[in-house]
Amino acid sequence: MVLGPAVSPVVPCIYWDWNATTPPHPDVLAAMLRAAEEGWANSSSQHRLGRAARALIEGVREQVGELLRLHSRDVLFCGSGTEANNLALRGASALVVSRLDHPSIVRVAEELESGGLPVAWVPVPESGQLDPAEVERRIPVLAGGAQALVALTLANHETGVVQDVVGIAEAVQRLGARLHVDAAQALGKLAAIPWELFDSCTLVAHKIRGPQGVAALAWRGRAPAPVLLGGSQERGLRPGTLSAPLVAGFGAALSRIDPGRYLALRPLRDGVEQALVPYGAVNGTTAARLPHVSNLSFTGWTGERLVAALDVRGICVSTGSACRVGTAEPSAAVTAMLGLERARSAVRVSLGEDATAAQVERAISIWIPLLTARSSSASSAT
Repeated sequence: MVLGPAVSPVVPCIYWDWNATTPPHPDVLAAMLRAAEEGWANSSSQHRLGRAARALIEGVREQVGELLRLHSRDVLFCGSGTEANNLALRGASALVVSRLDHPSIVRVAEELESGGLPVAWVPVPESGQLDPAEVERRIPVLAGGAQALVALTLANHETGVVQDVVGIAEAVQRLGARLHVDAAQALGKLAAIPWELFDSCTLVAHKIRGPQGVAALAWRGRAPAPVLLGGSQERGLRPGTLSAPLVAGFGAALSRIDPGRYLALRPLRDGVEQALVPYGAVNGTTAARLPHVSNLSFTGWTGERLVAALDVRGICVSTGSACRVGTAEPSAAVTAMLGLERARSAVRVSLGEDATAAQVERAISIWIPLLTARSSSASSAT
């Protein structure tokens, strides 16, 4: 048998794409290995091995319930944040959303709107932070006790801008609507999240150094409508066999979250911006932002080309949402905030727990010559 050429080892790089996914922490991997050895059985089985797997899952369910200050029975495990958001939105009588939201909210809203569901779109200011008064103006008061659902991405996945969730929650409560919050990017990064104000929320394991393939949807009061039909797992709301190792990894990741780790990254993030802003512009600086995220636009570049140029030089960044893989679409958030031209030249930097001053210095020493070489080339051509 003739084998193909050996695969080259991965070249070490500066990984600044933590908003896309985070490397699983060693504690998470250890917890998953233990669960794979002890909880590999079907958690729906009634025998002792099934009960062992179920005990692992239920322990993490209680952990999530405690974090969110709600009954663990109202915590549902699913395969992704996208699935969780779909579950949360599908049964709505009317929706209020914005173009800043994650694609798993925006695209569901677009589909439901095309099918006749009332959907109100909140205008997006240049800051990227929604005005609670504008949200309130678009919340319909429905007849017959039906409630509109306001869907909100707490911390934007592309710019890091944090929404005024308290102000929006107050508006939602005044008009008797419900509030769904996608907290995937905010979990573990913000020091104080008012979980008790949310009627439902989405948490995602791989954004906090947990495994890919597991997320949670939690709610207060009315349960979501199922998207899939099948068995009775997860109260029939999400049929299918749960993976105890994935859920155990989620629990291990939750056990180690510490917003202080990300707060400590702010000086490094600011250092990146200060070094690069003479060559471009930072998007979303007039509102509160996650401390490890920067979205920058560079005239003369497309985000896609700059990401590729940095990649071959050992720096991993992105143009925005990793959910747009295989496309050349510019950042939806920056487009909504500042227009298409600004978005086309935008890249996202999202630092991680392993970031250091030396790493920043090295990255800047690579990035600035790339930008200046391009500027010099453009000047010579004219």
